[in-house]
Amino acid sequence: MRMASSNWISGVQTLMGNMQAHVNTREQTALEDIRQALLDCMGEVSAEKHPVVQLRVTHAHDLQDLWYLRADVMVAIASQDGESIARGKMLPITDMFNGYLPKGLASRPSPLGG
Repeated sequence: MRMASSNWISGVQTLMGNMQAHVNTREQTALEDIRQALLDCMGEVSAEKHPVVQLRVTHAHDLQDLWYLRADVMVAIASQDGESIARGKMLPITDMFNGYLPKGLASRPSPLGG
């Protein structure tokens, strides 16, 4: 009996490990896709004017880091192109985070209608 339960537990652990590896791969892919989208969104001019923001995006450790860096990227873009253009560029990137963040971090519709 002990051998059977040990094999069952081992099988479950293997299954969970494989599922975790899939989740980590999926999140890692999202991390790199969002990182690249943020850097592309900034463009060369904004990156040159705001090198610290570019470095922080480049070296962000996880999706939550990138989530919080959206504001800095938006400021960098807005200083070059204006707030409305920056907001338009950031909206699709914000949508890329869907399904990857804890519910408390998800963006909510603005009461200002913007």
